[in-house]
Amino acid sequence: MSLPVVAVVGRPNVGKSTLFNKLVGQRISIVEDTPGVTRDRIYSKCEWRAREFMVVDTGGIEPASDDIILSQMRRQAELAIERADVIVLVTDVRCGVTSTDQEVASMLQKSGKPIVLAVNKCDTIGETPVEIYEFYNLGLGDPFPISSQHGHGTGDLLDEIFKYFPDDKTEDYEEEFIKVAVIGKPNVGKSSLINKIAGEERVIVSNIAGTTRDATDTVIENDEGKFVFIDTAGIRKKSKVNERIEHYSVLRAYMAVDRADVCVIVIDAEVGFTEQDSKIAGYAHEQGKASIIAVNKWDAIEKSDNTMKEFQTKLENDFSFMSYVPFVFISAKTGQRINKLYEMIKYVNEQNCMRISTGMLNDVLAYATTRVQPPSDKGRRLKIYYMTQASTKPPTFVTFVNRSDLFHFSYQRYLENQIRATFGLSGTPVRFVVRERGDK
Repeated sequence: MSLPVVAVVGRPNVGKSTLFNKLVGQRISIVEDTPGVTRDRIYSKCEWRAREFMVVDTGGIEPASDDIILSQMRRQAELAIERADVIVLVTDVRCGVTSTDQEVASMLQKSGKPIVLAVNKCDTIGETPVEIYEFYNLGLGDPFPISSQHGHGTGDLLDEIFKYFPDDKTEDYEEEFIKVAVIGKPNVGKSSLINKIAGEERVIVSNIAGTTRDATDTVIENDEGKFVFIDTAGIRKKSKVNERIEHYSVLRAYMAVDRADVCVIVIDAEVGFTEQDSKIAGYAHEQGKASIIAVNKWDAIEKSDNTMKEFQTKLENDFSFMSYVPFVFISAKTGQRINKLYEMIKYVNEQNCMRISTGMLNDVLAYATTRVQPPSDKGRRLKIYYMTQASTKPPTFVTFVNRSDLFHFSYQRYLENQIRATFGLSGTPVRFVVRERGDK
């Protein structure tokens, strides 16, 4: 399910980034008393009243821009209007209502989107400051006094935001549909791949990087099964995201990964592995998604007998942090190995959903601990009492031990390899949760 998007907008230095950090519960956005510090769109998941949503911290006016101040602020507001489900306009009680606040409020009102007015820097606990009543002049309804620095009033603010969330509906797609996010850098052939799969020009294809702005769904039903392919905008390095609309495209790409069951990470065979490929793959890994590395444009590579083997060996080294991931060499242009891609998507999805009985798990555990003794420290040896699978997507195993500090990462990796050798689990990450005896 696609998460609601809440955009935090306002003129510079009113405390947007501080509010963002307070809402998400960690210091993600840079906070500085200087206009223009937030250059990139920052986004993170947040949860309120058991409902997850995405918060986007928008940048203020950028001093490096040649545009006039008002046009910059208008551009920021337009982007927020275009992509958000709810907009939070942040103002500053100490400055009162400024002409810029009035300009932004006027633009937001024309959007028809829900707007929540937050009056920041009301740091004193007690009666509402008299100055807050001036903000009724913006015509946005009741202003909410908050202190983004101390957290005062943020609960009431979130309650108001919550009212405007779209209905919490389940996916329109039936359970048998496998949702596949096609992700990667710009211009690696993601849209061309989906067009080849769909057999039609479903997505705009261009060799100009950044053509795809939104995540679009293509539903395919064939002999292989039922699939929903989600095409996403290319994910660039932050330093190269200059066009303002692209920040939201990257947000949509990450949200597509959250929606997906399987991620097909497309890389360009002509370019090879890059640092940005590892970051894109790393996000899918962190989210626990089943993944496949699809090496596109393979038809353009000059080959010898060992070309594919050598290329895959190098990629396995590059993607060593995802040693479980399978590779497929394809051509979106010619359709080479597209059918094999379907088979792999089905397979890794099954692996991601695999459930292993506690009895079988503990048989593997007994064999593994007999073969390689658990580590010890200062005469105390790690004892692993038993293991059970807590959940799927990804497979997550709870391990009960005498001392969690003795359960080193290296030994966890050893047990993971033993489990994979027995049950497969190809294409999916594996999670371990360690519990000491007596833990609730």
